[in-house]
Amino acid sequence: MTIHVSPQSMPALVLNADYRPLSYYPLSLWSWQDAVKAVFLDRVTIVAEYDHAVSSPSFSMQLPSVVCLKSYVRPSRHPAFTRFNVFLRDRFECQYCGSEEELTFDHVIPRRCGGQTTWENVVAACSPCNLRKGGLMPKQAGMLPRQKPFRPSVHDLHNNGRLFPPNYLHESWMDYLYWDVELQP
Repeated sequence: MTIHVSPQSMPALVLNADYRPLSYYPLSLWSWQDAVKAVFLDRVTIVAEYDHAVSSPSFSMQLPSVVCLKSYVRPSRHPAFTRFNVFLRDRFECQYCGSEEELTFDHVIPRRCGGQTTWENVVAACSPCNLRKGGLMPKQAGMLPRQKPFRPSVHDLHNNGRLFPPNYLHESWMDYLYWDVELQP
């Protein structure tokens, strides 16, 4: 799963006040227009710029490629329970067969058996596996999920998001992306 980013649109990478991206998936990007507006509203600091400038009759400025918020945005401690976040937690793979096609979600313990729609009971599943399992318990269907469903932390989702970089990463962003990975000797 790749998010399409057009290099011609010259988006700006948005960093929190601690110089970490606000999110990795989708990568925290603003249009160049939003980035310029935030500069004029004094909400961000320009960290890096493109070689391209925009001009008016009385003003010219390089387009920002990386901006940093002046005020720290506290990340949510617990990510929202959404279909997208379930897929991200499960790395956009069916937890029964590993397929990346036709993803939906499955209640490991079916609702008819008292299963809840919670982090701890829902997994990503492709449509064929979901239909095959139906309303059966995992052992009855002979289908155990690859990983036990769990409530992910924001850190878990950020780590998984790094596995799915957008199709385009500007060179000026690289010092701020994946900065906490272990360096090679």
